[in-house]
Amino acid sequence: MGVKLVDVTKIFTDQSNPHKKVVAVNNVSLDVNDGELVSFLGPSGCGKTTTLRIVSGFEYPTSGEVWISGQMVNDIPPNKRDTSMVFQSYAIFPHLSVAQNVGFGLELKGRPKNEIKEEVEKIMDLMNLKDMGRRRPDQLSGGQQQRVALARAIINKPSVLLFDEPLSNLDAKLREQMRLEIRRIQQSFGITSIYVTHDQAEAMTVSDRIVVMNEGNIMQTGTPFEIYSRPANRFVADFIGRVNFFTGRIVSADGDVEIEFSGGGRKSFSGKAGSYKNGQEITLAVRPESLRLKAGGGGIFTGTVAKSVYLGQLVEYEIDCGGEKPVLAVTYDPADQGFFKTGDKVGVDFSAPASHILP
Repeated sequence: MGVKLVDVTKIFTDQSNPHKKVVAVNNVSLDVNDGELVSFLGPSGCGKTTTLRIVSGFEYPTSGEVWISGQMVNDIPPNKRDTSMVFQSYAIFPHLSVAQNVGFGLELKGRPKNEIKEEVEKIMDLMNLKDMGRRRPDQLSGGQQQRVALARAIINKPSVLLFDEPLSNLDAKLREQMRLEIRRIQQSFGITSIYVTHDQAEAMTVSDRIVVMNEGNIMQTGTPFEIYSRPANRFVADFIGRVNFFTGRIVSADGDVEIEFSGGGRKSFSGKAGSYKNGQEITLAVRPESLRLKAGGGGIFTGTVAKSVYLGQLVEYEIDCGGEKPVLAVTYDPADQGFFKTGDKVGVDFSAPASHILP
């Protein structure tokens, strides 16, 4: 096992009110397997960074246990734990060359200079930093500086690699490139990794599994597909991407589930059988790209296009179906399929596999 958290809780004292306690992490338990990359994702203040700092040793848990590679490390300081951290700010020494920055950890360990030189050259080649060893950090781009920080962390061959929002200082295009690069590097070395981010696309791209947190609690743990397509609750469904919530009532739970939708029609869903009862009120989560639109009406709902936004490869629609909020829909390849204009009457439908009944 790479990392194991057992009932970890962290309580801080509110600085503005010494008598008030703030629960930053609430009874969190999690297993991170060897070679796995797990991302912590959630809004600001949800406890994801505090959890990472507890694993690294920069924070100590109020209660619970932290295990790394089969050893409980609660009382072990950060510099004695077999972990390396990649920071948001890179934390590169400005007075050292790239090669000196990368080899800094090995130098602290007292490794021979010839070994350090060999290891530095090897890791820099893998990180696409070849021939940059003599440069100073201020001569590098943001992406190159992040590669240096990553090389410096990996060269020590830690059991666990920790990422604290490593790409938040990069521009959008470079972030896209670097998240693919980080995933490639992590997989090639097979290092157990924990990655903290507030960027949903980033978490979906780099992760084997995602841990969604809110108010110190784990809301759901699952693969990117499970988190996006089968959210455990309304918070996860609403936080990850965009979603439509349709309310309704189960009118038949024998075999296939038949739902009567509020303000819409009925639809039978195969493969939704479960512990549902006739008359039960339900909420269905459906992603915008899973909706099918039909000119003139029909389907589960009929509405009017209130807004259409053409984005080249896709069109985003807001459709007024008489509910409190407009229905969001996305269609792809408008050059082939055409698109609807504001005021057009359309039918809205979706399939059972594209929908998810929330508990």
